Amino acid sequence: MTKQSQIESFWQRFLASFNFSSQITYEAWSFGDSPEMADELLGLVLEGIKTATASAFIVYECDREPIPEVGSYSICLDGNDVPRCVIQTIAVKTVPFKEISPEDAYQEGEGDRSLAYWRRVHQDFWERELVSYPVTFSEELLVVYEEFKVVYQ
Repeated sequence: MTKQSQIESFWQRFLASFNFSSQITYEAWSFGDSPEMADELLGLVLEGIKTATASAFIVYECDREPIPEVGSYSICLDGNDVPRCVIQTIAVKTVPFKEISPEDAYQEGEGDRSLAYWRRVHQDFWERELVSYPVTFSEELLVVYEEFKVVYQ
């Protein structure tokens, strides 16, 4: 079974379990920028610790990807691109990096859940990621902050 067919099969099981219409769409992705990070962050989601994620707005813009909307669904993949759960977006905001709050950092569930930790690891991540985009990291970097709930696993 190909990875895409495995993802589609997982999605069909999700739809059937809730008797949802096959018209509902989804995005499939993994957290982070490595298989190890994908597994670590997904583990936090599956444990109920991580209930939010943050992405650089410029990435959505340059890659012409839709910004998550309240009610939208995503399939979270592990580090081997295997589908592990479906999440539903429950809130989205776009704010400068410097305006992420301690509560936002806590919901991301990473490290000690402090704002200082969140700022350090996200700055490191975006400095790596943004090398491929026409912007460099700054405190003004627009961040798409998405809150979600696990609806299927």
